[in-house]
Amino acid sequence: MKNYLSLYLVTNRESEEAEFLQRIQEACQHGVTLVQLREKELSTHAFYELAKKVKAITESYQIPLIINDRVDICLAVDAAGVHVGDDELPVQTVRKLIGDKWLGVSAKTLTRAQEAEAQGADYLGVGAIFPTQTKVITQATSMETLKAITAGVQIPVVAIGGITEERLSVFEGSGVAGVAVVSEIMKAESVAQKVKKMREKIAEWEGK
Repeated sequence: MKNYLSLYLVTNRESEEAEFLQRIQEACQHGVTLVQLREKELSTHAFYELAKKVKAITESYQIPLIINDRVDICLAVDAAGVHVGDDELPVQTVRKLIGDKWLGVSAKTLTRAQEAEAQGADYLGVGAIFPTQTKVITQATSMETLKAITAGVQIPVVAIGGITEERLSVFEGSGVAGVAVVSEIMKAESVAQKVKKMREKIAEWEGK
């Protein structure tokens, strides 16, 4: 599983559906390793229909699809897993519902990270490491906390929040399994070029 967390795309839809799907396809084609579909405002039916379209893309590139928050959508489209935050169902409840699918959990403290691991999380999303451009309300997480979490749990940790190509080098030696990227890819002038460059930079510190 850890190999799939290297360059983790979290979607942020600010365009028409056709362009949105095209950006996801280009990202998959050029090197993202996992896609998380995040939708905060769609109706259940609309989210389900969009998830089916995104899954068709990710499947064609053999890339896992994670659904943000919505266990029902994850199960309905048979996604690889679900990612939940503090305001969602309890981690152990989600684990019971999804069986052996992947379960990601957001954590901002070492205590929360260790609790999530004990309750059945497969990996952790830690952040926001930097200020973000998304509409999602975030709380800052320091690099010191990130490193404490990676050292304090056995499961993989993914850094998220305002991560850009230029900021990737700060994660060298941090212990993270990868980075989750939103705007830097979803709003890129060239998704293909951005993904390729980010993969190259991640490979530099992954190999050290």
